[in-house]
Amino acid sequence: MYLSWPHNRLALLLSLCFINTAPAFAQNPPQDRQKELRNMLKHDCGSCHGLTLKGGLGPSLLAKDLANKPDDYLLDTIQNGRKGTAMPPWKPFITEQETRWFIQTLLRQQHD
Repeated sequence: MYLSWPHNRLALLLSLCFINTAPAFAQNPPQDRQKELRNMLKHDCGSCHGLTLKGGLGPSLLAKDLANKPDDYLLDTIQNGRKGTAMPPWKPFITEQETRWFIQTLLRQQHD
């Protein structure tokens, strides 16, 4: 079926809207994987960012300190690490979707 120009444009626009909102519709990792990821946050991330995530060798991971950083920046940092720092790439251990869940988990945490 061939769509006329206005319909093609509408179809393209709708497709782009769904592509841009795909992360919002993505599913959370299964509960057992969430438990593993939380353990990773506490022990692996906590070893550099402090067990309370208030900072140490690495900067604070508290929600208030991450709030002004774009999600894509945080995603890139976690997935690919930061050259010239102690931050390693975590891409071999967690998927991009798990990283997005991780970021949302960090941003929802409440600390004193």
